[in-house]
Amino acid sequence: MTQVSGTETAPTRILAIESSCDETAAAVLENGRALLSNVVATQIDLHAKYGGVFPEVASRQHIKTVYAIIDQALQQAHLSLSDLDAVVVTRGPGLAGSLVVGMNAAKGLVLGRNLPLVGVNHLEGHIYSAWVYRAGEPVPPEPQFPLMALLVSGGHTELNLMTDHITYKRLGSTQDDAAGEAFDKVARLLGLPYPGGPSIQKAAAEGDPNAFTFPRARMEGTWNFSFSGLKTAVLRVVRKLEEHHEPIPVADLAASFQAAVVDVLVSKTLQAARTFKASEILVAGGVSANRALREAFQAQTEFKVHIPPLYLCTDNAAMIGSAGYFRYTRGQRDPLDLDVLPTWPLS
Repeated sequence: MTQVSGTETAPTRILAIESSCDETAAAVLENGRALLSNVVATQIDLHAKYGGVFPEVASRQHIKTVYAIIDQALQQAHLSLSDLDAVVVTRGPGLAGSLVVGMNAAKGLVLGRNLPLVGVNHLEGHIYSAWVYRAGEPVPPEPQFPLMALLVSGGHTELNLMTDHITYKRLGSTQDDAAGEAFDKVARLLGLPYPGGPSIQKAAAEGDPNAFTFPRARMEGTWNFSFSGLKTAVLRVVRKLEEHHEPIPVADLAASFQAAVVDVLVSKTLQAARTFKASEILVAGGVSANRALREAFQAQTEFKVHIPPLYLCTDNAAMIGSAGYFRYTRGQRDPLDLDVLPTWPLS
């Protein structure tokens, strides 16, 4: 627990729990940035045969693993529950059944140990993955406000202007398929395995991004995104080739599709950063692991760009703990009747 000794204050240590989809995760952070432990149990193999996440299977697996994952996170951090200042948990959005498992585990811990409970938006957690680093490693610079945050996860694509911690102005979002959804759907269309993002990236590495000219939905006059038309354009090419009994150039289609997505994401984000006079750019969420997207942002020299390391791009509890720390230090304390919000927006 945090105690004041002389002029020094002990570090604030937080246990975070994440169970919004198909990863059961727990982490312990110090002062919202230094990661003492980070444990993730993935369910990818369980859901691969369904071509996507099966909600009932996911929630049952969370029940089986959540307490073992929490115990492992505490052991790796060399801490016990009595060393913690708060427990942070994902409140939403996500799968309701999965969220309930993590929420109930957190409530049991705070009730038993008389600790504060802090509920966190999963999308906000992705953004705060840019503040996290492994304890003992060099401390990376913190993102500077005002900050243009591009959030690209499986079900969300949106731009948020951050003027301070936990302060967002949502500028725009996807009007149909999010970028991650488009990756998954196009991967299935091309006969590539789940999850779609890594499969598209792997196939695209062997293809020509200029082989096909796919549309870019610029959504002029707004900061919104749309990828449904792009997905349909790929579908039409595939069907036409099938009708003429021609081979499907999977690598070229994957590369051309990926190039179209990256082009829109990067150009729209840079335009928004200029318009709103952002100091820096932050890119986060599962799709931020895409190599082509990372390279495109890193290649431009107009703005400093923060992109989390690969292990923090997909769902994890470290990012939830970081967001929770900044909420905790600003006075947020949630009651034990806190409920999950599966469709809770960030704005």
